[in-house]
Amino acid sequence: MTPERTAKFKRVARSRQPDLCVILENVHDHHNIGAVLRSCDSVGIQQIFILNTEAGLEDKNIEIGRRTSMGAQKWVDVHFYADVEACFQHVKQSCDLVFGTHLSEESKVLYELDLSQSVAILFGNERDGISDKVLPYLDGNFMIPQVGMVESLNISVACAVTLYEAYRQRAAKGYYEEHPSTTPSQQNTLFQEFVDRHKSGDSRLIVARKSGDV
Repeated sequence: MTPERTAKFKRVARSRQPDLCVILENVHDHHNIGAVLRSCDSVGIQQIFILNTEAGLEDKNIEIGRRTSMGAQKWVDVHFYADVEACFQHVKQSCDLVFGTHLSEESKVLYELDLSQSVAILFGNERDGISDKVLPYLDGNFMIPQVGMVESLNISVACAVTLYEAYRQRAAKGYYEEHPSTTPSQQNTLFQEFVDRHKSGDSRLIVARKSGDV
């Protein structure tokens, strides 16, 4: 550990946002998941939840490839779920609200949301969107405004746009310098965990869970 790397680890630990996370439902493409992981790491998100509500999921560990996540899987905690209730029980341990990209009469424009709150942001897949099983867990719906002929964004692009709006709002409140819910002790614990991950060189694994063992 060089002094420069130590300083970087401390800076990253200080900038992590414990009350902001991402949920991906039925997003199977590892390239999209890897791109989302990179965006999460870049805006200080420590946790991502990958929820598969489709039938046929096997109980096994899945490793996000190094090529798609560019190493971000080492620094972001990834939780893989097949059980909806168990997933949201875990999410609610960190985030009070859940906003999803679901079009409805109540949908707000992204820029109308207060993303400095304790919030999880849910994205469904491009074909089917958010499933009916998950809709009851949403506290709000939003859309990303578009004016093109083809009003469709890749899931990883939609996620990046949303997360950088969250970054803008949180940076304006100074949350990347001193987050109101993070203590120096918690920052030091995360710093030590980063050091351990760096020394071990291991990738982070996604662990499939069907029920509430969190």
